[in-house]
Amino acid sequence: MTNSAKHNLTLYHYWRSSCSWRVRWSLHHKGIKFEDTPINLLHGEQNNPAYLDKNPGGYVPALEVDGNFFGESLAILEWLEEEYPEKPLLPKNSLDRMRVRQICQLIVSGIQPVQNLAVLRRFSSDPAEQAKWASEWIGAGLCKLESLLKSTAKTYCVGDTLTLADLCLVPQIYNAQRFKVDISTLPVISRINETCLKLPACDAAAPHNQKGATAS
Repeated sequence: MTNSAKHNLTLYHYWRSSCSWRVRWSLHHKGIKFEDTPINLLHGEQNNPAYLDKNPGGYVPALEVDGNFFGESLAILEWLEEEYPEKPLLPKNSLDRMRVRQICQLIVSGIQPVQNLAVLRRFSSDPAEQAKWASEWIGAGLCKLESLLKSTAKTYCVGDTLTLADLCLVPQIYNAQRFKVDISTLPVISRINETCLKLPACDAAAPHNQKGATAS
């Protein structure tokens, strides 16, 4: 990490959480120093009173900023853009910024929630049925995203510069592949995903490089 320490930051996150990966990637991309505190969702640590005192929503990630606690990955990403403008992840052009935010919302609000552990468990107690349902809805959402990216993407989701849209896309593809979604039918998404995975900051933030990562 090379960015000067404006704030004391601690990230509470789960290694396989797509929301957590987005924030980790931004922190690494911008070279921001932060402390690292894993929260194991499978062990229910997000429901511990000590964690709920920090983040009443009971989700990850949460970011501690100088003793204050904040949740919701997009809110955190937007704050990081404002507070650490070096290596920006939002375009200068306002219409391009709106496009980036549209893509982010399509993923964050339209695709990602169906794969949340609480949602899957509410849908069914059968892991096979959970996976089938998640795969169906993630695949449908990614098809819509592919259509949009055909008109916006070059090297990355919006033009030739990495943006928050890419930080939302790649973790979502990781989860899509966990649920056996065939992304070979999505050439634009596949190409962007492969490009981003080669970036050092993306790899540093990826699940396999986090504390507590397992094969399961």
